[in-house]
Amino acid sequence: MNVIFCSSRRLTRAFNLSHPVTLSLLSLLGLALLAGVFALGVTLGQHSTAPMSVLSPAAALHAEQQQLASLRADVQDKVDALALRLGTINANLIRLNALGKQLTQMANINSREFDFDHDPPLGGSDSDGAGRGAQIPDITVMIDQLGRRIDDRSAQFSSLENVILGRQLSAEIKPSGRPVREGYISSYFGERMDPFNGEEAMHKGVDFATDAGTDVLAVAAGIVTWAGPREGYGNLVEINHGNGYTTRYAHNAQTLVHVGDEVQRGQAVAVVGSTGRSTGPHVHFEVVRDGRQIDPMAYVGR
Repeated sequence: MNVIFCSSRRLTRAFNLSHPVTLSLLSLLGLALLAGVFALGVTLGQHSTAPMSVLSPAAALHAEQQQLASLRADVQDKVDALALRLGTINANLIRLNALGKQLTQMANINSREFDFDHDPPLGGSDSDGAGRGAQIPDITVMIDQLGRRIDDRSAQFSSLENVILGRQLSAEIKPSGRPVREGYISSYFGERMDPFNGEEAMHKGVDFATDAGTDVLAVAAGIVTWAGPREGYGNLVEINHGNGYTTRYAHNAQTLVHVGDEVQRGQAVAVVGSTGRSTGPHVHFEVVRDGRQIDPMAYVGR
């Protein structure tokens, strides 16, 4: 097989491809071309894979260990913060228990009803084997348990507050004490000789003799239901205290309150005088329970 080359000068040259020398040259040329292609491929491969081989396996393991240590330190910080919060809550609960015991003693309430030394008893049907076994308690479970204890204490305090407030309210609205600061009892509740006609008659209150112009005091909190003249009573102040109790203050020179006013225990509601059927300055004091006058001395004290 021959290869013929032609030039522009019309010169031709023929090469015999089957000649040994020609074959040798072609083989060398092919090998050189293949070697160049291989070298180019290796160079390109090194450039493309160089960024991927940054760390050795040992270096990668060390980096992961450092990240794990940092994560553990962060978790430990959070656990320490939760433990501190748990300790603060527990200290507050201890103070609440101490306060509850003190209030129970002050209010003279049965300690078995408000027991701050023990958790309230609980119960319920069995779970038929359902559920899971006991686990090692963690901080989250401890906080949940403490939260439930605080809820129990809050319920106890609410009930205790209602009991104490109820007693205080009952004490405020129940008549107690004298309607004047100074003076003496000039006539008691019950049968007596009428000072105007000398006949035996029922005296339905207690008379407190004192100086004219001094204050007449409410003996309990309530609402004014009468403030003005009434036959026989002169200038009268009547106060409704609820629970069936009403008090009356009669023969006043002047009333200091009006119907509908809210008054407190010890508040001045009138000025001592001698109006109505009266022989001199004094306060005619009545206690009415469920519409019937009763002896005020049970509330005044002898």
